[in-house]
Amino acid sequence: MAVAVLTVLMILVGCWALLHSRVFSARVIRVTGAVHTPASEIIAAAGLADHPPLIDVTGAATARLERLPWVAHATVTREWPDGVRIQVVERSPVAAVSDGTAWVLVARSGKVLARVAVPPATVVRVSSPSAPGPPGTTLTSARPALKVAASLPTAFKTQVASVAAGPRGTVTLHLTSGLTVNLGSTAALTRKYEDVAAILAGAKLTVGEVIDVAAPAAPIVTH
Repeated sequence: MAVAVLTVLMILVGCWALLHSRVFSARVIRVTGAVHTPASEIIAAAGLADHPPLIDVTGAATARLERLPWVAHATVTREWPDGVRIQVVERSPVAAVSDGTAWVLVARSGKVLARVAVPPATVVRVSSPSAPGPPGTTLTSARPALKVAASLPTAFKTQVASVAAGPRGTVTLHLTSGLTVNLGSTAALTRKYEDVAAILAGAKLTVGEVIDVAAPAAPIVTH
């Protein structure tokens, strides 16, 4: 009996040693889906830079990856005997917010993605009650404005110079034409966009006027 137990223990020790040997280490690492985050940064965040044993690659690697600014979701898959596949889904910037010295790109959730000198034309400029923090932090005060920036119809988006987050979750649009749109809350946005489009198409407006659709059932224009 003792011999059998010793034999089993020796087999287990041998298997443990083999699984922790270079033969079964994470030597071949494939990263897909990453555009804004370098593969080297992803590998380091996953804890794979030193090629650890494959058996030690756990779900903690995924959690570490999803703390990176651009990474919304990550999947880490072991591929025996020596491979790891990392699939990344990145966040998309919907707005650029000034931090006082430069612009930062911000996702719909408020996650701060990166600092840039000049915002790309594909994002809307948003003013926030509070300045954004460094990449990886979350700008909660601008979430209503970010929701609007992400939902603007394509045909209307080009007319919006900036989106401003106001008190109590209200949002204001400043148009390139010099008009202002008071959206109020972010409720019933589709109806409000339709009201704005109808007013722009049917009324002769002058610079400085305000289209107020805070109450979508009764939109008004004020000076």
